[in-house]
Amino acid sequence: MRLDERLAEGSELRQPQRGKVEVDPFAELKNRIHQALIADLGPQLFADDAEAEEMRGLVGPEVRRLIDEERAIARSDRERLIEEIIDDTVGHGPLERPLADDTVTEIMVNGAHDVWIERNGRLFETSIRFIDNSHVRRIINKIVAQIGRRIDESSPMVDARLPDGSRVNAVIPPLSLSGPLVTIRKFSRRRLTFDDLIRFGTLSGETVDFLERCIRAELNILISGGTGTGKTTLLNAVSVAIPDSERIITIEDAAELQLNQRHVLRLESRPKNVEGSGEIPVRELVRNSLRMRPDRIIVGEVRGAEALDMLQAMNTGHDGSLSTVHANSPRDALARLETMVLMAGFDLPVRAIRQQVSAALELIVHLERLEDGGRRVTSIVEVQRMESDVITLQDIFKFEVEAVRPDRTVIGKLEPTGIHPAFLEKFHKRGVELPTSLFSRAGGPPPSLRPRGSDGREPRKAFER
Repeated sequence: MRLDERLAEGSELRQPQRGKVEVDPFAELKNRIHQALIADLGPQLFADDAEAEEMRGLVGPEVRRLIDEERAIARSDRERLIEEIIDDTVGHGPLERPLADDTVTEIMVNGAHDVWIERNGRLFETSIRFIDNSHVRRIINKIVAQIGRRIDESSPMVDARLPDGSRVNAVIPPLSLSGPLVTIRKFSRRRLTFDDLIRFGTLSGETVDFLERCIRAELNILISGGTGTGKTTLLNAVSVAIPDSERIITIEDAAELQLNQRHVLRLESRPKNVEGSGEIPVRELVRNSLRMRPDRIIVGEVRGAEALDMLQAMNTGHDGSLSTVHANSPRDALARLETMVLMAGFDLPVRAIRQQVSAALELIVHLERLEDGGRRVTSIVEVQRMESDVITLQDIFKFEVEAVRPDRTVIGKLEPTGIHPAFLEKFHKRGVELPTSLFSRAGGPPPSLRPRGSDGREPRKAFER
């Protein structure tokens, strides 16, 4: 049986069978051998410069020797035990299997005996089990220790990352009443390209061409969407269009972005230490980055007072900046930015904030996770000037649903609305061509069916701009 079949049997969500907890008959043996390995190998297990394969070569023979000293064990059980103990000692224990499966996008540990995965946007229960809660805690401690963070009763919640950039969130008692909880958002082993996103249906060929030109024209772009819609994945893909000659500074809570340009500086915020001091928030990093002569500033996610500093940067000559924000629609993204600017502690009038937002941003790319689990760009919106006290938005591309099959598969396409953007002057200034054919609809809608902007208003004519 294949790995994905063992991890999740069936194609539908399986309900957990409470009360039926499988007890590992070798739990005591595993713990004893694990402790013996730590006693025998000591600091060699925790060397910072040791490669995974080198560690496995070191631990494997020692595990086999220790198991040979135990009572007679069936050959099939013996080999399985060796692999599981090596995974516990060198890797991430029972999580090694789903971490190695490229089809798994999220891993959720709800205590020692309840592990779920996400595949193709849907949840599946697995047969993966930890020995007990202390086993889960041991894996959590190993993950957070790799990046110099901590988790204990005084600080029972932590955000961390795996060496491949996968995002890890862990919560332990007393905050959690269900035992240690771990959520791992896996990132692809390779950075997805625009071709991959076209193949997955996230983008269309026209929108890829349009976004590449927008990056070269140094538009300030905000990527919005709900949790797990693929904002960071899209940000990684979009960043490919940034020229190698530019100096790029990335700022994140937990480093996830994978930029391959030659001149990339990566900054990561720092949480409080044991004494409750030493915290370096994202806002200070954004402010400091302005002194580092950046051509572009990429903020992994705006979630607090750093929104004000990001807008100030976009309005002071740092064109081509990129960021993401959690929001349910492009209009909600602007509302969230306003709220986060107010979190900076300044009593600014709403009109002044909106003027800053409309002057700073030029494009919003919005993603959604549809009923079939697919992650799609549902609208690409131009941020225009203010009219009265409202920021005018105009849809340039919009996802149109054609049908929904009985199995919840969504059939649709991201198509141009037929409206030309108003920021063409910036393309001319940068020497970037923007063919009008990108915005042409097949057949074109009659005037009575002209598409409206995300704020419900009909787009203005050219002479009104």
